[in-house]
Amino acid sequence: MQYTSGKDWLNAENKQVMLFAMSGLGKTYISNMLRSSGDWFHYSVDYRIGTRYMGEHIVDNFKREAMKTPFLADLLRSDSIYIGSNITFENLAPLSTYLGKPGNPDQGGIPFDEYLKRQDQHRGAEIASLLDTAHFVARSKEIYGYQNFIGDSGGSICEVVDPHDENDPVLKSLSENMLLVWIEGSDDHTEELIRRFDKAPKPMYYQPEILKSSWDEYLNDNNVSSDDVNPDEFIRWAYRRAVSHRQPQYRAMAQNWGVTVSANDVAKLRNENDFNQLIAQALDARM
Repeated sequence: MQYTSGKDWLNAENKQVMLFAMSGLGKTYISNMLRSSGDWFHYSVDYRIGTRYMGEHIVDNFKREAMKTPFLADLLRSDSIYIGSNITFENLAPLSTYLGKPGNPDQGGIPFDEYLKRQDQHRGAEIASLLDTAHFVARSKEIYGYQNFIGDSGGSICEVVDPHDENDPVLKSLSENMLLVWIEGSDDHTEELIRRFDKAPKPMYYQPEILKSSWDEYLNDNNVSSDDVNPDEFIRWAYRRAVSHRQPQYRAMAQNWGVTVSANDVAKLRNENDFNQLIAQALDARM
C-alpha cells in the first residue's frame, strides 16, 4: 500500500483509492460524492467493461433482436437506422441485459451454454478493465490534471482475483497504484441486499466452477430441465449462494491487500473531508 498511516493519507498530495463491495453498499455513492467535488477523477470498472470490452457484444445482441422484426431487419440491412448502447455510470442495464439469465426462453432465458460464453467474455473484460486502472490513474493526471482518483469496482472483483496469492496480477497492479478499500456490510445489510435482489433480480458474474455446480444442483433439486428453469428464480437462488461465497473473499482482499470501512459509516459521509477522515481511521486501525 502507498499509505501506511492516517497521517500519510491526509498529507498525501495524490489520494488514490479503489472501492470494492457487494453492489448496493455505497461504492457509487462515494464515487459520485467525490466526483462532484471537482477534485477527483472517477473510474468505473463496470462502465469500462460495458464500453471498451463488451460494447460490440452488447450492440450485436441488440441487432440480433432487431433482425427478428422484418421492418427493423430491412432498415438494418440498408444501414437506414443506427442501434447503439446508451450505457452510463448510473445506467449499466445494457451490460446486465447482455449477460442475461439462463433458462426458459419463453420467460426471457437463454441457453446455459450461451450464458457460460457470455460469463467468460465478462471475466476477460473485467480483468482487462481492472488492469487498465493504472493507465487511467496516469491519464487522469497527465491529461486532466486531477490529483485524486476514485475507482469503483464491480461487485464481482473477488471472483476474478486470488486474494491469497501475493503475486496475483490484478491485485498487485491495483495495490501498487492505489489503496484498496472494502465496504463491509452487516448481517442486516446482507438481508436487505437479498430483499432488493428478490424484488428485482439482475444478471451478475459468477466463477465458472461455482456457476456450473449451482446449475446442476438447481436442476437436480427442482427436478427440471434446462429449458424449464424460471430464469429469475434461478438467479435469485444463485444470488444467495454468491453472497455467502463472496464475503470471505472480500475479507481476505482487505486483510491482505487493503483496509476495511463499514457500510454504516459510509452512509454517514456527506463530503470529501468526511471520506478522508474515514480512510485515515481505517489505516490507523489496520496498524
